[in-house]
Amino acid sequence: MNSIDRLAEQRALSSGYHLKRSVSGLFFKFCRAVLIFGLCFLILQPLFDKLSVSFMSEQDLFDGTVISIPRNFTLENYRVAALPRLLNFWPSLFQTLGIVLVSAVLQVTACTLAAYGFARYKFPLKNFWFACVMLIIVVPPQVIIASIFLNFRFFDVFGIFRLVTGQPINMLDSFAGYWLLSATGMGLKSGLYIFILRQYFRGVPKDLEEAAYIDGCGRLRTFGQIMIPDAMPMLVSCFLFSFVWQWTDSFYSTLFLANYEMLATNLDSIASSFAVWWNDMHQAGGGAGIQAPMAHTQMIIATGMLMTLAPLILLYLVAQRAFVESLAQTGIKM
Repeated sequence: MNSIDRLAEQRALSSGYHLKRSVSGLFFKFCRAVLIFGLCFLILQPLFDKLSVSFMSEQDLFDGTVISIPRNFTLENYRVAALPRLLNFWPSLFQTLGIVLVSAVLQVTACTLAAYGFARYKFPLKNFWFACVMLIIVVPPQVIIASIFLNFRFFDVFGIFRLVTGQPINMLDSFAGYWLLSATGMGLKSGLYIFILRQYFRGVPKDLEEAAYIDGCGRLRTFGQIMIPDAMPMLVSCFLFSFVWQWTDSFYSTLFLANYEMLATNLDSIASSFAVWWNDMHQAGGGAGIQAPMAHTQMIIATGMLMTLAPLILLYLVAQRAFVESLAQTGIKM
C-alpha cells in the first residue's frame, strides 16, 4: 500500500479529522503571517518613507512619477542637515553621547538599588514610598516643571551653600543638575525602571541569597556577585530604555542643557534653522531672500530624524540579544 492510499485510509477512519486539523493549522499560520506582516509594515513604512525622501533631490520632490525610489540619488540632504547652523551633527553627536551615557548609567544604578530595596527589605512606610514611585510613572514631568525649575535654579542643601557662598547654586545651565536627577532616581521614566526591576527581584528565589549568606557573603557582596549578574539582561533592557528616551528627550535637555549642543534640541529647531540658512544662501547669491519650499523643509527634517535615530538603531543591533532575553525573563517572572 502506497503512502497516498495509507493517508486516504487514515482520513476515512478518522472521519476527516486529520484533514480538518491540517487545514485549520494552515489557515491559522496564514492569518498569523498576514497580521505580523501588517504590523511590521505599519511600524516600518514611515521610516522607509523618510529614508527614501532623504536620498531625493529637489527635482524628485516635484516629480509626480517618483514615489519611493529616487530618480536623482543624492547625499546633499545629509550634508545640509549636518551643517553647524542646523544639526551641527558631529559635535552634537559626541556631546549627546557623553551626557546621555553617563546619565543612563547613573539612572540604572539608582533604580537598581531602589528596586532591590523595595523587593527584599522591610522598612517604615514602605508601601507609601512605593506609591510615590508609582506617582513618578503617572504624573508627567510637565506638571512639576515649576518645582523642578525653582529647585535647581536656587539649589541648596539645608542652607549649606547659602551659608558658605552667600547664595544658592544655579544648576540649570550645567549637566550636573541633569545627572543629579538620574543619580537620585528622579530622572526621565525612573519610576518605570524601579517597578520593572522590583518585579524581577521579587521573582528571584530567596534561597540564592540565603545560600550566599551561609557561605559567608554579606548583603553588599550578595547583591553585587549574586543578584546583579543574574539580573544583567534586565539591567541591559532598562539601560537601553533609559538611553533611548533620554537621547530623544527635549524636555529636560531644554531645561538643563540649553547651553550644550544636543541632537534632540537641535532637531526641534531644524525647520527654523533651515529657513534662515535657505534665506541667507539666496541672499548671498545676489537674489532677494525667499522662503524655503515646504517640501524641501520636510525633506531636511526627515533627514535630520534619520541621522538622530541612526545611533539608536546601531545600539539596538549590538544589544538586541540581551534585550530579547530580558523580555523573555520578564514574561516568565513577572
